[in-house]
Amino acid sequence: MHPSEVWYVSYGSNMCLDRLRCYIEGGRPRGGAREYVGARDDTPPADDLAVELPGALYFAGESATWGGGVAFYDHDVAGPTPARAYRITAEQFVDVAAQEMHRVPEEGDPLEEVIVDGLDAGRHEAGPGHYETLIEVGRHEGLPMLTFTSPHGLDSVAHTLPAPAYLTMLRRGLRESHGWGDDEIDFYFSSIVAA
Repeated sequence: MHPSEVWYVSYGSNMCLDRLRCYIEGGRPRGGAREYVGARDDTPPADDLAVELPGALYFAGESATWGGGVAFYDHDVAGPTPARAYRITAEQFVDVAAQEMHRVPEEGDPLEEVIVDGLDAGRHEAGPGHYETLIEVGRHEGLPMLTFTSPHGLDSVAHTLPAPAYLTMLRRGLRESHGWGDDEIDFYFSSIVAA
């Protein structure tokens, strides 16, 4: 057992490995407007696997990186949601989360202790903003599977349309992780973008 490691579960653009690398190594994703500093440890994920989450994906608000709607995950409604889990260190997970929360990764981030100690009742709210709610969605090989989302649920906010560049990243991630073809991806997008 490796208590300093977790499975980071992405249901959005980070399903695409090139996109996740911007959070780990630093850089700007293709088609994106923001530059990322990267994690304190830029080691690539030790492993990854395709997973299905029990909840549903929806788009709301506006992305500072892509424009258009941001992908969020509601763990408390029916799904499923295709996702990709990456085996990374707890420190890297905290650094990815910090960048998603528009913060700079730094030593002593209190989220690291929360991750290592475990989430109370499988959930932790670091704040009210985008991606500041951490959820344990399961366990694999004895390690927690963690994702982050917004504190609001699918039915409590207005839905917005995602930008084409954002959907392109999701499309790449679904191909890489699940091996989906265009028809499967188009069908999935039609069900969540219209929702």
